Amino acid sequence: MGKMELNKKNIIVTGGASGFGLGIVEKFIENGARVVIADRNQGLSEKESKRLGQNAFSIRTDVSDIESIENLKHETSKIFGDPDIIVNNAGITHMPDFIENVSYEDFEKVINVNVKSVFLMSKVFVPQMKKKQEGVILNIASTAGISPRPKLTWYNASKGWMITATKSLAIELAPFKIRVNAINPVAGETPLLKTFMGEDTPEMRQKFLSTIPLGRFSTPEDMGNAAVFLCSDKASMITGVALEVDGGRCI
Repeated sequence: MGKMELNKKNIIVTGGASGFGLGIVEKFIENGARVVIADRNQGLSEKESKRLGQNAFSIRTDVSDIESIENLKHETSKIFGDPDIIVNNAGITHMPDFIENVSYEDFEKVINVNVKSVFLMSKVFVPQMKKKQEGVILNIASTAGISPRPKLTWYNASKGWMITATKSLAIELAPFKIRVNAINPVAGETPLLKTFMGEDTPEMRQKFLSTIPLGRFSTPEDMGNAAVFLCSDKASMITGVALEVDGGRCI
């Protein structure tokens, strides 16, 4: 893929200060975009935006809070105006456990960050995209939404919701020339890996890797490459897709 696929595009990436989100931010900037990292971890977000240079910006954001999202819109408008592309990457999970043992608090956190955030970001940013008759939304879902693992029921369900929301938004927004897609990564070297597995041991890693035909975890670079393609004009005929970037996990 050639460089500058996203030249002068204005992009917001939620949860972009670490993990898959940071990999996406890095690839976007390599390809000429200006990117706002919208993350709760302000210190890390500011550190990474400074490292990435003049086209990276940091705005502290709680994606589960409407006032924080409204502030994100306000502050972003002062940086570069309306975003051309929104990446809903922020996500959390709960520790693997039987459904009766998952606390209400953990369930609510998963729903607020993985589900409510997509609703709020859409509610706040889609109207301007509709007025402009252009835009791209990319949701970072998961193979968990297609081929769920046991003891992660509420996380699995939240990602299945995201995939369905992606397809429904794609249909609803197509008349306004707004494309909506998702990426389904398998587990990767991110801050969430230990939580997915319950414990980070060589034995547990091998157990996970044995379910991936290509024999490795997803990397932030994998996610970044897929995101650049789906958000670029080369994917102008692609909408409503949940692209598996999973080494064959869901075959």
